[in-house]
Amino acid sequence: MVTNLQDDQDDQDAQDSQDTPAPQHAPEAPDTPPPGCPAHAARLYGPDFRRRPDETYQRIRQDSGPVAPVLLEGDIDAWFVLGYRETRQVLSDTETFGRDPRRWNGWDSVPPDWPLTPWVAYSPMMTFTEGEEHQRRATAASEALATVDPFVLRGHCERLADQLIDKFAGSGRADLVYDYIYSVPTLATAELFGLSQDEAGLEALAAGLTMSFLSNEEAIAGQQRVAAYVTELVRAKRADPGPDLTSRFILNTPDLTEEQHTADVMVLMAAALPLTSYWIGNTLRLMLTDERFAMTLSGNRRSIGEAMNEVLWADSPLQNLIGRYATRDTDLGGRHIHAGDLVVLGLAAANADPLLWPDSPVGHAGNHSHVAFSGGDYGCPAGGPETARIIAETAIEVLLDRVPDLTLAVAPDELRWVDSFWYRCLESLPVTFSPAPVTAG
Repeated sequence: MVTNLQDDQDDQDAQDSQDTPAPQHAPEAPDTPPPGCPAHAARLYGPDFRRRPDETYQRIRQDSGPVAPVLLEGDIDAWFVLGYRETRQVLSDTETFGRDPRRWNGWDSVPPDWPLTPWVAYSPMMTFTEGEEHQRRATAASEALATVDPFVLRGHCERLADQLIDKFAGSGRADLVYDYIYSVPTLATAELFGLSQDEAGLEALAAGLTMSFLSNEEAIAGQQRVAAYVTELVRAKRADPGPDLTSRFILNTPDLTEEQHTADVMVLMAAALPLTSYWIGNTLRLMLTDERFAMTLSGNRRSIGEAMNEVLWADSPLQNLIGRYATRDTDLGGRHIHAGDLVVLGLAAANADPLLWPDSPVGHAGNHSHVAFSGGDYGCPAGGPETARIIAETAIEVLLDRVPDLTLAVAPDELRWVDSFWYRCLESLPVTFSPAPVTAG
């Protein structure tokens, strides 16, 4: 079975140290029992966590400091890193914190139907590779992404967005999650990766990727369906390459097997599709509920770009990342980590570290040193975050241009969130607006 989530890279690491002052050093937390002790381990699952993960992170930080013992779905032990400085340390120290899950000393306690298995159990994905092997495959992916013309991609997304808006513009209401937020990235992904434009097939792909990141029994089945779909795509492109990302990556890595090609293309799609959709959804929710981004013609509205950046800081689509395993005994944030321990990176929690923002509240405008895309040597291939930004920004711009008086159709606290340990994303986003004409053609 093919498994594991794209470990996205912050492509502005070189600028990060200039964008954000280094956080103050936290006092060392007292040594505690190993992770899993009921008196010390918080649960990163359940209805409370799903509804308000930020409150869960805040409680963990107050009780346990920047590195804390936690329980994942099924009460599986792990260390949770929620300090910004400690997160950067793990991301940069590839010698101490590796990515091969076969190192994990907790596999004996994992049930066969564990919902996090699809993106944690070992497979030939590039996200489990290390050292020279990782560098070689990540470079091949970056070279493929470098061939994407941003102007062509933006124009393509504008056309897709207009076509989708035409379907609901005249009704004066829509559920943006189902009618728009998923659809724009799905269709853009199809174009980028050379997928068939068959609507049913694309919907199945998007649904499978979404299901694979759920925290329930559907996750494994969803990931398996995606693997079958991508296997057929890879076979076709290996036999008859075209001007698409799939073909370019295959041509850049002629020594990889079909299984490895399938795994790596799945990684790239997982980053391109769910993450971009959720970035769109969380940004629209912010703009619909925060008066600083009020969608009026009165002027002084903060920009779409500012809203998108604030979401990466304050409501990150990718909340948590499994994929670091201690290669040796070490200390981190005042905790003693044993060789083989699982380390979970709390990306959203790290971005909210109060030691990073001692004079809260502060603005995030112009500051790109967040860890919403992970970072470090084992981050995602260069070009991935920028491709996602173009798709998301274009989708939001076209929507607000076509229907500028969008209004949330329910109270903000009535919005419900998908049950996912990995992502922060809405189940639905119902809106109303003045009926708008369809575009010509």
